Amino acid sequence: MNNSDFIVDEGVVIDLAHPMHKVLEATATRPQVGDVVDGKVISADKRSVVVDLGHHGIGIIYGREFMNARDLIKHMAKGDAISAKVVDVENEDGYTELSLKEARQSLIWAEAEDLVRKKTQLELTIKEANKGGLIIDWQGIIGFLPASQLSADHYPRVEDGDKDRILDELRKLVDQKLVVTMIAAVPKEGKLIFSEKEQGHKEKEELVGKYAVGQIVEGDVTGIVDFGAFMKLEDGLEGLIHISEMDWGLVEDPRKFFKVGEHVKAQIIEIKDNKVSLSVKALKENPWRTAEAKFKKGDTVRGVVIKFNKYGALASIEEGVAGLVHVSEFGSEDKLKAALELGKVYPFIITLFEPKEQRMTLSFSKAQEKKD
Repeated sequence: MNNSDFIVDEGVVIDLAHPMHKVLEATATRPQVGDVVDGKVISADKRSVVVDLGHHGIGIIYGREFMNARDLIKHMAKGDAISAKVVDVENEDGYTELSLKEARQSLIWAEAEDLVRKKTQLELTIKEANKGGLIIDWQGIIGFLPASQLSADHYPRVEDGDKDRILDELRKLVDQKLVVTMIAAVPKEGKLIFSEKEQGHKEKEELVGKYAVGQIVEGDVTGIVDFGAFMKLEDGLEGLIHISEMDWGLVEDPRKFFKVGEHVKAQIIEIKDNKVSLSVKALKENPWRTAEAKFKKGDTVRGVVIKFNKYGALASIEEGVAGLVHVSEFGSEDKLKAALELGKVYPFIITLFEPKEQRMTLSFSKAQEKKD
């Protein structure tokens, strides 16, 4: 007998060829609960599947785990390679109890996390729609594609923002195939989130590359939302005119400023992440430049109250030039609204005037004191 068939451990000689050593080795390397192991089917009948796990020993799928995976098991035969998840390291018969269905779920979620990392494009069918977005089935797992993650071509542009009409638009996409990217996979919560915006990155990059900041462009308004309007630059590319870039004056509702189909001229003010930001007001004379030559701090001016906000009231002294009358002058919002009414003209004193930063504050109380 070769000396390499023996080892000495704390003075005890162990025969490596002895069957008991193989048992000890299998026990020492036995997988833990939750591990996914590979093996080959030894036998499969109507009650159980016995699996050869190699040096990990023998595994078995039976009972509830057998019933949960019976649709998968009915196609199995001796010698088939399978992956299964350990649910019990050693049962009363000495077998490692396995779950085929749980292993399949673990592998699917591992694949999902890999798809998120690689930003892999998938062509998937839309199953349902709700007011928040679209429902997608991937590998038997229900995923969600928020409306905010839809491409410009599929975004539901409902002029009045009516949620029922938005849902009607989203339902038009049911049963259609969209090319999407999985952007989040959370196994513990069973959550998959998709985006359509990631698609066509290279193509979009090529389109955007034709344009430059400062360039004046023309196009038709293709959609209007609460925060602005979309303008078509060319097929496959739109720019956003944010509500703050529509006019020098106050614009509270983009739908009252533009109409879908209207032809518009705008200037490109930013290109970032393949998104083009546009400004219509940039093509108009800046009223703050004119105001700079006409007004200064300490002047008494007449202004019309155009809006209330949490800081106070906005009063316009000229078209496109407005200042803040702070609520602290009145002690409370109620007192402010009692003293100033929307649409009415009042005298104010300019207490801060920074036309280059388009900042101005006004005082109502000081104007009243001066008048008295």
